[in-house]
Amino acid sequence: MARIKEYDENEVLQKAMVLFWKQGYEKTSMQDLVTHMGIHRRSIYDTFGDKHTLFMKALERYEELVGTKINSQVKPLDSVKQAIRRLFEIAIYKNKKEPIGCLTVNTAVELSLHDEEVAEKVVDSFSNTEKLLYELLLRGQTLGEISNHYNAKSLSLFIHNSLVGLRVLAKTSDDREKLESIIDMTLSVLD
Repeated sequence: MARIKEYDENEVLQKAMVLFWKQGYEKTSMQDLVTHMGIHRRSIYDTFGDKHTLFMKALERYEELVGTKINSQVKPLDSVKQAIRRLFEIAIYKNKKEPIGCLTVNTAVELSLHDEEVAEKVVDSFSNTEKLLYELLLRGQTLGEISNHYNAKSLSLFIHNSLVGLRVLAKTSDDREKLESIIDMTLSVLD
């Protein structure tokens, strides 16, 4: 007879995601995961596979959470400039329950050069953000909110690069005035 799971799979995956987000992949041991997730090692292997497979699922979960924030806090805004600003603000204003920084950016720095599967996931995530920015910029140019002076594709790459840099800086600085000043300067190119 099959055993009934005594835990919520989504809840324990969320716990794993937070632990990887706080500590990174390499620093997180299987014992850390067992302790933090509150389930047995065998249950982790049976439900999620090995540590790497669990990490990839945690990255997917993170992307879902980011997508939900974007869909609820960025896309509904009528002003394209405000939508792009909101994207930057999400990077610096964190919920106290969440670790500092961005799991995707952390992963890019830690693992992309050594793990092809992770590198593909990071590139996909970055591409999705660049696509979002490109679509917002095109809409802004069409509506006359953003100047046609720059090529929307090139501008989306520039803004994304700035966003990634801000995500890294947000891990090392809690100086909101400094971070907001960087956002202001970066987005001044839209005027």
